[in-house]
Amino acid sequence: MFENLVNQEAGKQLVSDIKHNRLPGALLYSGPEASGKLTAALETARILSCHEKPQGNWLCECPSCLQHKALVCSNLLLMGPRDCSLEISAAAKTFTDAHFINAKYIDAARYLFLRSVRKLTMRFNGILWEGESNLNKIGSLIEEINENLEQLDFPRQIPEISEVKKICEDISKLCTKLEDDFLYDSIPISQVRNMEAWAHIKTEEGRKTVIIENADRMQTSVRNALLKILEEPPEDVVFILLTSKRNAIMQTILSRVRTYNFTERTLEQQQSVIQRVFHNMDFSGNINNYLLTYLPVSPNEIKAQAKIFYNSVANRQICNMEEIVKKCEKFNPRVELRLFLSYIAAFMKPISNTQRGAEVAAKAMELLRNCSDNITLYNQSPVSALEILLRDMFALNNSFGGAFCAVM
Repeated sequence: MFENLVNQEAGKQLVSDIKHNRLPGALLYSGPEASGKLTAALETARILSCHEKPQGNWLCECPSCLQHKALVCSNLLLMGPRDCSLEISAAAKTFTDAHFINAKYIDAARYLFLRSVRKLTMRFNGILWEGESNLNKIGSLIEEINENLEQLDFPRQIPEISEVKKICEDISKLCTKLEDDFLYDSIPISQVRNMEAWAHIKTEEGRKTVIIENADRMQTSVRNALLKILEEPPEDVVFILLTSKRNAIMQTILSRVRTYNFTERTLEQQQSVIQRVFHNMDFSGNINNYLLTYLPVSPNEIKAQAKIFYNSVANRQICNMEEIVKKCEKFNPRVELRLFLSYIAAFMKPISNTQRGAEVAAKAMELLRNCSDNITLYNQSPVSALEILLRDMFALNNSFGGAFCAVM
């Protein structure tokens, strides 16, 4: 069990609780980003649905385990926001490189790419999105992704390398569009209600699992709707919530889940994961930094543009917003926007050492969140949203007598 979860004591705790039938119906996997929480959740779902005795052998070939490994099991729902595009790009590179050199790990690399794509497409399960106005557009994109994916899926023979590269590129572009245009930053209450209806339908065999990623981002109404089903959960359904911010989870929800803590891996352990999963032996950074190398714009360039923006506020000068957006490739994929805004937030840290500075920083953070919402939720153009952000930060800076300090 949990052979694919490395350097995490939580895996041993889960093995013990599953073997001794102590696993409750609601779990919380809490820990830093890139600590293996989603890997553990997907593996928990597979083990609980395994038809063999004893359960959970990674090499098990029962129908349920095979479906779970391929992420095509009808007894599994995956919900919640996630930046998937970079992992998909990294997995595509691993797969195409393995194919080019005819590596022994080609099947593992193939699975890696298939699963990376389905970690995104599973979030658009028709059960969750029933009643959505964009369902037809989403369905069309999903269909095109699946048609391309079918050409690479088991048990088909892998096409020639040139064709594989083209298929992977097409899939990656489609996935980026699906994620950027339609994946919510916070789970809508309609999806929780749709999930609840699905959870109460009896399954013919195995157990159902609902995985909710970034559960801390849920709005109050959504948390209350989730709390209702956690209070009276169907006996054949397991709920697994994932978070990197346990303190942001409602106390009433925390009281109804058992927490498994995931720790931050050391740099050496993270490099070992990169080597084991992506077969990259040369990268010397952590997992998040490795994935950022697959951005179309380098993190250093995004940081440089964030610095220009921030210094414009500090120096009370207008900057060329169109040029900033252009150099950031229009923040596509949208993880670039989060990175850009996080750099601005980091530039503000020195001013938060005093009570007055902390008040300014808190107000500025609210402006950054509004900017993100204007772009990701309300489809405002990045140029317009950043111009509004600049105007509001000018006003904030002036009201506090020039609190922001330029960075060198």
